[in-house]
Amino acid sequence: MAELDRKDSHLALCLEEEVEFPGASGFAGLRFDHDALPELDRDEVDTGVELFGKRLAAPIVIASMTGGTPRAGELNRRLALAAEACGVGMALGSQRKMLEDPSTRATFAVRDAAPGIPLLFGNVGAVQLNYGVGAREVRALVEGAGCDAFYFHLNPLQEAIQPGGDTRFSGLLPKLREVVPQAGVPVLLKEVGSGISRTTAARIRDLPVAGVETSGVGGTSWSKVESLRTADPVQRGTGELFARWGVPTAESVAICREALPDRVVIASGGIRNGIEAAKALALGADAVSVALPLLRAADRSAEDALLALRQLVEELRTAMFVTGCRTVAELRLRPLARARDYTAEG
Repeated sequence: MAELDRKDSHLALCLEEEVEFPGASGFAGLRFDHDALPELDRDEVDTGVELFGKRLAAPIVIASMTGGTPRAGELNRRLALAAEACGVGMALGSQRKMLEDPSTRATFAVRDAAPGIPLLFGNVGAVQLNYGVGAREVRALVEGAGCDAFYFHLNPLQEAIQPGGDTRFSGLLPKLREVVPQAGVPVLLKEVGSGISRTTAARIRDLPVAGVETSGVGGTSWSKVESLRTADPVQRGTGELFARWGVPTAESVAICREALPDRVVIASGGIRNGIEAAKALALGADAVSVALPLLRAADRSAEDALLALRQLVEELRTAMFVTGCRTVAELRLRPLARARDYTAEG
């Protein structure tokens, strides 16, 4: 019951409290050159990409958020229907509860509601490799939800603040080297709000993973969320202090692209519109992942979740049009300037 309470309390806090810092993502300080003579028709703009052999209508993944309770299951169903309708990817929240309580599988079984999702990511904390999870359990999670790829999330800060958090992070590198090749699908590592730094990217480079998701500073702060959950005033104060700790998303994307030139880089962390998505792609991301705005839309209705996702795709398409980009590959070649440079020119 405590786990169910934790999952639903996370949802309630994300939906009702201020737990994000979008101004800290780094995207506001960057801008494109506007192209008033793009030499293409808007109908020519193609937002489609291929990721892990799957065709997406846009380089967007609905980010890992939730699962494990009836409320979480309904939100996952609404998000899955939106992903299917828009032809984009989706990632599940941590599936650890599936291992502990198989009766919760239905809350993660989004393909039952939306079998046409083109790309579905499974997910469990990398630290769980130190708490009994191994290759067999990972394959069970992949097969149990019909996943095409899999995330191990990295969340040392969240676990440090979370009441009763799992903080045994030593020895994970050899375990990842052993388990990743046995997962049966491409495996990525993802942070959960503090970003992937140059130090971390260098370690990841030596692992047999297919890529990373940045989840940098600027989006949902799990340090902030956990500070709101704890009754311990010391932990609460620590969580508040570290609420903006880490690497801004824009910086993390650039770091990961440089350090991991041949791996997939998915940008996440405070991406709130199609212009920011375009900037992330121009910085080197292969796709972007969005969480909180879609979660809040899904909490209102399935129709609102679909509308929010369609809006994001439309904004990205428009950004491509006014930068003269027919394809996402062309967008990745567009330079970004520092916004303050334009201000200085008046």
